[in-house]
Amino acid sequence: MKVSQLALILAAAASTQAFTTAPARNTAQQRLTQPSAFGVATTISTEDSVTALAGRRRKGAAKRKPGKGNLDNAPNSSVSHKAVDESEIRALFSLWNNALATGDSRIVAKRYAKEAVLLPTVSDTPRTDSAGIKDYFDAFLQKKPQGKILEGDIRIGDGWAQDAGIYEFTMGATGDVVKARYTYVYVFEENQWKIAHHHSSVMPEGIDIAKAITEDEVRGLFHLWNDALATLDSDAVAKRYAKSGVLLPTVSDVPRTDYDSIKDYFDAFLLKKPQGVILESNVMIGTNWCQDAGIYEFDLLGDKVKARYSFIYKYEDGEWKIAHHHSSMMPEPLLAAPAPTTGADPSTVTTLPDAEVRGLFNLWNNALATLDPDQVAARYSKTPCLLPTVSDVPRTDYDSIKAYFVDFLKKEPQGTILESYVTSGPDWCMDDGIYEFKFGATGDMVKARYSFVYTKDDDSTWKIAHHHSSQMPEEVVAKASLETAAAV
Repeated sequence: MKVSQLALILAAAASTQAFTTAPARNTAQQRLTQPSAFGVATTISTEDSVTALAGRRRKGAAKRKPGKGNLDNAPNSSVSHKAVDESEIRALFSLWNNALATGDSRIVAKRYAKEAVLLPTVSDTPRTDSAGIKDYFDAFLQKKPQGKILEGDIRIGDGWAQDAGIYEFTMGATGDVVKARYTYVYVFEENQWKIAHHHSSVMPEGIDIAKAITEDEVRGLFHLWNDALATLDSDAVAKRYAKSGVLLPTVSDVPRTDYDSIKDYFDAFLLKKPQGVILESNVMIGTNWCQDAGIYEFDLLGDKVKARYSFIYKYEDGEWKIAHHHSSMMPEPLLAAPAPTTGADPSTVTTLPDAEVRGLFNLWNNALATLDPDQVAARYSKTPCLLPTVSDVPRTDYDSIKAYFVDFLKKEPQGTILESYVTSGPDWCMDDGIYEFKFGATGDMVKARYSFVYTKDDDSTWKIAHHHSSQMPEEVVAKASLETAAAV
């Protein structure tokens, strides 16, 4: 049998190593039973943990400034002070979750190591010190989160441990339940286990990748809807709306909130063979949503009818769909119609839920109560669009909005939401439905349809980016005239 020279050299080297290093090797490979930091004896393989830790050191070395993040120099680095089992590592999550329950961001931040890194679920900014971590939890704790681990995988090394998987949070402030993926890396620091790394991310299959769109493309979405009208097929029109789309049509008091009711509206409207053209447009673009609001005109069997419109589009299932469509007749020609003067029974007023989006209405309503037009105008964003109840003129800046409320506040209005439909997305939310105003100056009670789109301003406060308010069409137009006055 032939043996290669290389094989002989390797065999000789192995024999030599067995005589010269065997005692140290046996010591490194032995399995040690040590008392853990939690008081439970734990058996670990020091060879596996030291090797894994060495790999972690090599990867992390380039990420810190000189003198920072060096695990080799960490205090109390001997294995005997850090031996733990999987149940003890899982219990570290409970310590963090209990810190959340206090509602105190300082207590939560103390669960993290001195040189920790937090990659949070809903912020693009890595948090790499206690102040940054506290800042993130200042906001997050307002949701009153409480979590539980649904699925996890634990790895244990020399002075470190990892827990990664899926957890679920219940937000006490809203009742929302949210799943996310997590990774915790724990290190033993100052005689206790701390979070050295925490990465939390939303479940990726529920994410729509941001879809870029230009203002011209936003306006072009109207043509897709208008082309669907041209087919005279109500099914084709209804399919232009999102799964949870809301339609507040021009000549019906009934909000349409699903495919069947939207199709039902267009069954009748398409008998007029409508075709529309946009006369005035104001576009706003966000992440996977966009808005087009203004004035359009329809040809209805030869009649020309103008109306005000708001379209909110969202990117759904690979295409842009109408999430919200509010259409109302031009209010100034309708003002000659008698205004409703009968009051509503207070017992029928809907009790507002304690929901964050609906609560934004109260901020605006409270501003009305001050009777100060500056305070009301300040509730609108820097690039707003207001389509008011009793003016044909879109208001798209602070001064024009203030000018509208100078007159409107003379009526001493205070509003109540009767019917509300909420949609939310990243950094935007929408509330539309029916509200009722009592005018303190006259005692009149008046209902109207509303749409609010809220976005975060530069100072991270929620402001009104879009507000469309219209009179109830069945009240301001005689029933006999609905067919000739109709426009979507």
